Amino acid sequence: MQVDALAVTDHDTVAGLEEAHATQAKQKRPLTIIDGVEISTSWHGFDIHVVGLNVDRHCPLFLARLKGQSETRETRAQKIAEKLEKCGFEGVLPRAKALAGVGQVTRAHFARVLVNNYGVPTMQAAFKKYLGKGKRAAVKAEWPSIETAITWIQEAGGQAVLAHPAHYDMTAKWLRRLVALFDQLGGDAIETAFPGINKTKQELINELAENHELLASAGSDFHFPSRWTELGKNLGISSKLTPIWHNWQQLAMPKVVGESASENARSPSN
Repeated sequence: MQVDALAVTDHDTVAGLEEAHATQAKQKRPLTIIDGVEISTSWHGFDIHVVGLNVDRHCPLFLARLKGQSETRETRAQKIAEKLEKCGFEGVLPRAKALAGVGQVTRAHFARVLVNNYGVPTMQAAFKKYLGKGKRAAVKAEWPSIETAITWIQEAGGQAVLAHPAHYDMTAKWLRRLVALFDQLGGDAIETAFPGINKTKQELINELAENHELLASAGSDFHFPSRWTELGKNLGISSKLTPIWHNWQQLAMPKVVGESASENARSPSN
């Protein structure tokens, strides 16, 4: 699959963007890198992700705000490790940090450690038994509000996108409430195409995007090579909706905008 533009949207950090631009500068095939981020927020007990596209990665205030997010993630990682040790998994934190490298330590890194070193059969099993919401090693982080994330993104010159709305474990009624709030708070767009979305849920999301006059975005939610996802695959947007990139000056009508982050592509692994 050929990708014309790639938005790099790591969770709660823009630290990888310089490397992304530097790497692309060495490539022969044209590719436009879009500066982005995926900010974790809390809403009625749900962890909601808000993607920021075309943010200013050099904005001092934005960087300071994201530093607080990174500190929250570090605190949560330590608490997750403590709970996993009580489950009999010793030494998980150093292994998770080794997997993350210079990036954020996420639940997906812990899941991979359990699979690689402790006999847990799959990533999905790690979340289902230990790391998912309400499970033995789950830790609730104190994330900012959706309104705060939208403000951060827009004050950094970007557009705020409600990420993968079908992946939240909520009813259609709650999803309607979420999208209505996102619109009311001044959000710019909603992801209408991403891996794992079923046709019925996508039709609902398209309807909500149209009713609230939100721009449409698409993301591969690509975290690492796997059989579950591929950059740029199955990301078609309804012809009734306006793509978020329709007036981006740096793009000449790309075929697709992929989205990259630093966690597992299939699990709710923030």
